[in-house]
Amino acid sequence: MPDFKPTLTGGCQCGAVRYALLSEPTHASICHCRMCQKAFGNYFSALTGVPREDLVWTKGQPGIFKSSEAVERGFCRDCGTPLTFSYVEQDRITVSIGSLDEPGRVTPEIQYGLESKLPAFAMLHTLPGQRTEDYASPEDLRKMASRQHPDHD
Repeated sequence: MPDFKPTLTGGCQCGAVRYALLSEPTHASICHCRMCQKAFGNYFSALTGVPREDLVWTKGQPGIFKSSEAVERGFCRDCGTPLTFSYVEQDRITVSIGSLDEPGRVTPEIQYGLESKLPAFAMLHTLPGQRTEDYASPEDLRKMASRQHPDHD
């Protein structure tokens, strides 16, 4: 890794692309817009950002998809992990909170794209839950052993 002290680090699932944030990320949000739903394959995207100069690629480079005239989205070309979102004319770039090595350090502050918010989102917290080891056999757990990059460099 280059000679600097990152505030946070992150990367894709397979480890081909890694990054460091040189300042504390701000303005954490979730976005329900249809483009973010498609880009993340989920109910919403979760993002937090820094000035562009404070995002350093420490391993590999993301692929870029220009999802509109205004927006570019970065992702790992190998495993598909969504990594960044940025308005092309702004000096700020956001990273996906889930790609951070310590995602629990960031708490969303606002929601965007409410016009596309899926109805089920409002009741997700009421669903019953189970830990993986509560329903998977020891053999199944061995088969599920993660092949993803560890949450550190």
